[in-house]
Amino acid sequence: MLSLILIVFFVHVAIYLVNTVGATTIDSLLWLLYLKLPTSTSRNAREQSRLKREVLELKRDMNNTSSQDEFAKWAKLRRRHDKTMEEYEAMNKAIFAEKTSFDWSVKIARWLSTNGLKIFLQFYYSKTPVFALPANWFPYYVQWILSFPRAPLGSVSIQVWSNVCATAITAMAEVVTSISLGSRIAQPVPAGTSKKGQ
Repeated sequence: MLSLILIVFFVHVAIYLVNTVGATTIDSLLWLLYLKLPTSTSRNAREQSRLKREVLELKRDMNNTSSQDEFAKWAKLRRRHDKTMEEYEAMNKAIFAEKTSFDWSVKIARWLSTNGLKIFLQFYYSKTPVFALPANWFPYYVQWILSFPRAPLGSVSIQVWSNVCATAITAMAEVVTSISLGSRIAQPVPAGTSKKGQ
């Protein structure tokens, strides 16, 4: 079983990734994955895309047909277009309702598995020390701050450890980003060329 130190760290990594990648991006990816599963919603989505293609084909055929010279053919295409368009809009509303319900479920699950879990851990383990400090290494006021609010004196509380993890993950991400951007910007100049020629 993972120790409390690692659990808090991984929860903060997950929170940082969700905040960095973006919740809407994650929701969109999960929706696309959900549509790949054999469900009624995925069948409806395939039917919706078929109806959309059919509407576009009928629209193109109507535009290519003269409404004055070939009125009967144009009117028949128009009726088929209108009927298919109604079916497409009804299917679109049903899928939009499904997507809204899916998005709410994903948002609730994402919050419970990241921020909700963080709050639960901080509440449940508020009196539990994450790890003990070496004896007589720190003055009283440092020990009191590190054990704040309810952990035993001489230990690090889960609230303090949680804040340390969040700060460290953000700082490491900024360092990695600046290193990767710096390596892209500082490209070597080929030998034999002068900077004036550039």
